[in-house]
Amino acid sequence: MTASRTARERVRAELTREITDIARRQLATEGAGGLSLRAVAREMGMVSSAIYRYFPSRDDLLTALIVDGYNALGEAVEQAGSACPRDDFPGRWLAACHAVREWAVAHPHEYALIYGSPVPGYQAPQDTIAARVRDVAVYGRIISDAWEAGAITPPADHAPEELERDAGSFRELMPGVPDAVIWRAVSAWTALYGWVGFEVFGQFNNVIENRRTAFEHAMRLAADTMGIAQ
Repeated sequence: MTASRTARERVRAELTREITDIARRQLATEGAGGLSLRAVAREMGMVSSAIYRYFPSRDDLLTALIVDGYNALGEAVEQAGSACPRDDFPGRWLAACHAVREWAVAHPHEYALIYGSPVPGYQAPQDTIAARVRDVAVYGRIISDAWEAGAITPPADHAPEELERDAGSFRELMPGVPDAVIWRAVSAWTALYGWVGFEVFGQFNNVIENRRTAFEHAMRLAADTMGIAQ
């Protein structure tokens, strides 16, 4: 009985993988808004009613793709950051930044799904949160470690009082770090994803030729903003 259940589970996992693989190809040709369970079923040679046993709706399939995308990006960032010495804060930051850019350039349609325009009619459920914060958690650890090590000089300016509540979500990622440093980190992260998004979505076409060099320079400036530049 156990072996039979395991076999069924393997078949289900394989079919689920095949469904998401085909759906990712659809993202490239149709975009997230054009994703269709019936079209996926048709390509698999499966009756359309059968696919709903795996994904009850298009939104469930979108959620699976979004979680997969966040996890893949998060894993790339985690591996890059952990490859550097713990006390090399600029090195960890730059490694994480390059991991984001390289993954996004290699998977533009998946990057567009998680960081591009919202899909009309879709609202991401709570299931996506754990995967969504994996990459951000890496940046938070870099800042927390740098602050704890005394590698960040406290900025002379202070965060506006009106932002005290908004900083709450980020304090969990950077425990013990003052709000003035937290907001500098948030500014650096938005610069990271702004640069990557501009490249992936073509805004740098015919504008910047040496994109990797320009990107690294921009991320060093962002590190300087956070106070962890070499």
